[in-house]
This record gives sequence, C-alpha cells and structure tokens, in this order.
Amino acid sequence: MNPAEGFNNMANSPVYYWVQGYMSAANIALLEGDSQYVDLSLMGEKKLLPMIHEFCQKNPGKKPIALIDQLIEDTDKVEGKWKSGTIPWAADDD
Repeated sequence: MNPAEGFNNMANSPVYYWVQGYMSAANIALLEGDSQYVDLSLMGEKKLLPMIHEFCQKNPGKKPIALIDQLIEDTDKVEGKWKSGTIPWAADDD
C-alpha cells in the first residue's frame, strides 16, 4: 500500500473497496438494531487508506479489521429510517 498514490496503487483499491463493503454491511446491522448508521461519505480513500496503512505499520501482528471495527464504534452515527426485518438475515430470530 501507498496511500499517497490513491487508486493509482494497485494495492490501495481492493483494500478500500473491501472496507467500504464491510462498513456498508455494518450499517445494515446498525440500522436494524438502533436505526442509526455511519455516514460513509465521510470515509473516503484519503481518510481510510492512510489510517489503515499506519495501523498496519504500527501493529504488524494485528488484522486491520480491528481498526475498522473501532472506527465504526467510535464514529458519530446518523439517525435513519429503517423498517426492521427488511433484510431477513439481519432480523432477530423470534
């Protein structure tokens, strides 16, 4: 990875797209549980790529998912309208 190269670096793109997909799925769970979500428009490549790169350099024995999970937890949430049970696998088993 080289965050300064943006999407011109072949390693940056798949990392960024994976994180965006993971955070999108997390948003479904957040909406299903609390009708809140993380505004992914604030999570552009210029924010995420350097953050992931730095985390990996400082924590070679840890997986970057730990950083992303913490980011999701720490980020201010936005209220959203969501009909519970819209996504069957995300709904609680009753």
